[in-house]
Amino acid sequence: MTPDPDRPGLRERKKAETRASIQRHALHLFSEQGYDATSVEQIAEAADVSHRTVFRYFPTKESLVTLDDYDTLLTTAMAAQPAELGPVQALRNAFRAMFTDLTDADVTAKRERQALVLSVPALWAASLANVTRTKQTLTDLVAARLARPPDDARVRAAAGAVFGILLSVWLDWADDPELDAPAVLDAALAQLRA
Repeated sequence: MTPDPDRPGLRERKKAETRASIQRHALHLFSEQGYDATSVEQIAEAADVSHRTVFRYFPTKESLVTLDDYDTLLTTAMAAQPAELGPVQALRNAFRAMFTDLTDADVTAKRERQALVLSVPALWAASLANVTRTKQTLTDLVAARLARPPDDARVRAAAGAVFGILLSVWLDWADDPELDAPAVLDAALAQLRA
């Protein structure tokens, strides 16, 4: 049997599983006990790893919440969109694809993570790098789709509008756990495209 060149090796998969397990346990404990009341030692014990292993994957306690792979997933989903689609429709399809692969538990975990970021000032401050990176990722994706430089007015307008919608839905979802964020995002992007 020939190995799949696109599939990560066993070592990379084990690392990804360990990282995901540590983050999942951390988020559970933060939700259960509160962010400030939860120690890295408790997270390590819950994840059945050493204290040092936690810090090998997450350099700070804040990064247990703020580190994610959304931008990589978005970039991958965007690359799969047909070249003839405009940037807003391509992004709309990419976001749909990202949410399609999530289980209900994944969606709930993402919403709880966002609510946690907004409720803990240290996490909100630490997440600003993610927010800025996402804005830049959107700008780069729109620029590539339009074959224009990132500072082009059309690129900035489209990326800024999508970013504003994304941020608005994110804030609303953190406040309202019942909000169907993927559907609201999709509808808002449909309006923007129109």
